[in-house]
Amino acid sequence: MAKDLDVQEGGAPAARDYKDPPPAPLLDMEELRKWSLYRAVIAEFVATLLFLYVSVLTVIGYKAQTDANAGGVDCGGVGILGIAWAFGGMIFVLVYCTAGISGGHINPAVTMGLFLARKVSLVRTVLYIVAQCLGAICGCGLVKAFQSSYYTRYGGGANELADGYNKGTGLGAEIIGTFVLVYTVFSATDPKRNARDSHVPVLAPLPIGFAVFMVHLATIPITGTGINPARSFGAAVIYNKEKAWDDQWIFWVGPMIGAAAAALYHQFILRAAAIKALGSFRSNA
Repeated sequence: MAKDLDVQEGGAPAARDYKDPPPAPLLDMEELRKWSLYRAVIAEFVATLLFLYVSVLTVIGYKAQTDANAGGVDCGGVGILGIAWAFGGMIFVLVYCTAGISGGHINPAVTMGLFLARKVSLVRTVLYIVAQCLGAICGCGLVKAFQSSYYTRYGGGANELADGYNKGTGLGAEIIGTFVLVYTVFSATDPKRNARDSHVPVLAPLPIGFAVFMVHLATIPITGTGINPARSFGAAVIYNKEKAWDDQWIFWVGPMIGAAAAALYHQFILRAAAIKALGSFRSNA
């Protein structure tokens, strides 16, 4: 139990209690017997399917509407701004819908970051990542089924390193972009922040969706913006072209490094977990 100060009437500080949840067990086999786990896994599958369906359709629609060879115009469609809104807006909607069931991860990098911070168990982490990847594949499969004439012609919404950028630049963009996203997830869901800043109501899905939106604006021209290995993997599986597979490692290594860095930064620097552990060690010495 820890305390933060709030302000009462008259300016007198008042103690406000908050309590961090206990660390999730590393390997909790009992969890496999609970329906709540499988309900959460299903929620992650469906949410990722819907996320890929809407976002990839937006990307393909934009490319079709700006294709001069097919009667499109340069300023047609939603533009890069609209694509960024599609990704960020869908994350906002889906995190809002699933947060109470699965936590609303919808991203293996987010799941890995929360696992490293001991927010979820290894069992849940593995099942979530599998469900997210399968959901992404199915979402892209639906896009191809409904838009078969456009899907391959306009790149299938697959993430690829853009011409003129080297792999190091692409990897760096994915690391920093994912760091921004996962850092926002930790900050928006921090129980200490909710206790300390209770006078500033924060709807957690909103800053998370905005983080996705802002990162897309910055990195669409470089990598198409991955920051979500399931999104990149699902599109690559259905599109199945050499370039998408050659660059695929960037969209796994970068987000995982970015997620790990955000988890360590939030837990050990901002939340001072290392100092607390050292103080506990000294007090027991």
